[in-house]
Amino acid sequence: MNMIYKLVKRSGLLSPERRLEFYPPFRAMRIRVLRMENDGRKVVIRLPLNSFNRNPGGGMFGGAMASLADPIAALMCANIFPGNAVWTRHMEIDFIHEARTDLELRFSMDEEQEEIISKTLESKGRATPVFEYGFYDERDRLCAKIINRVAIRPNGYKKSDGALGRR
Repeated sequence: MNMIYKLVKRSGLLSPERRLEFYPPFRAMRIRVLRMENDGRKVVIRLPLNSFNRNPGGGMFGGAMASLADPIAALMCANIFPGNAVWTRHMEIDFIHEARTDLELRFSMDEEQEEIISKTLESKGRATPVFEYGFYDERDRLCAKIINRVAIRPNGYKKSDGALGRR
């Protein structure tokens, strides 16, 4: 599946929005990219409430939100800062209101944050920025606040032996 995704990406047959919708972990969620601006620096994604992600009380499972929120910042950083390995280092979700409608995940990276990340990558060779974004319901109410720390490291990066890594 990953090989097919890479082939489709290289072919240019699909827009970046459609490629994100066909990203293997997102396909089963039936997400829809509503807007993607400035090469992914701003993205709005609909996560539909349906029989696959509705909990017994009628609201959306938090795990469905977490599954979408987890890689978004890392995927956008990988696009904006190519040539690096990028992954979610830490993520927190504050479930503020029960989600009983489709949700919109709203992510954005402003120019100032991008510049800070670029300068950190130049000076230190790696960066670990923090992004805040959220899920909003159809009433435009914040249902879940996401705090996501992303690790951006040079390709081939190997963590030095720390206290937890020693044997």
